[in-house]
Amino acid sequence: MNVIDTSAWLAWFAEEENAGIFEPAILKTEELIVPVICLYEVFKVLLRETSETDALLAASIMQQGKVVDIDPEIALNAAKISTEHKIPMADSMIYAISQKHTALLWTQDIDLKGLPGVKYFEKKS
Repeated sequence: MNVIDTSAWLAWFAEEENAGIFEPAILKTEELIVPVICLYEVFKVLLRETSETDALLAASIMQQGKVVDIDPEIALNAAKISTEHKIPMADSMIYAISQKHTALLWTQDIDLKGLPGVKYFEKKS
């Protein structure tokens, strides 16, 4: 199973240099877990920076994977992760979801670098 975090989704949609790294995991939709918070963040950024049409298209692509809500177990684990590793709320929730589903988390987010189960790729400028 794979989780693609917001930074990786945005890189893929923008066809940035790292897009090809994330593409194989994104295209295996039967193995794709999509945290609802990633859906929110990607939609918000694309709505602000492109158009509602582009944002809706991205959201529909993302929903081809299994969209996972934040339940009480994830919320509490995310709070522990955030406290222990000093990472922001959204990142800790995404990581908690990946851990709950024993999924590999693909990211460009430095806050997640070095955590077990994370495939970190430095963002190309």
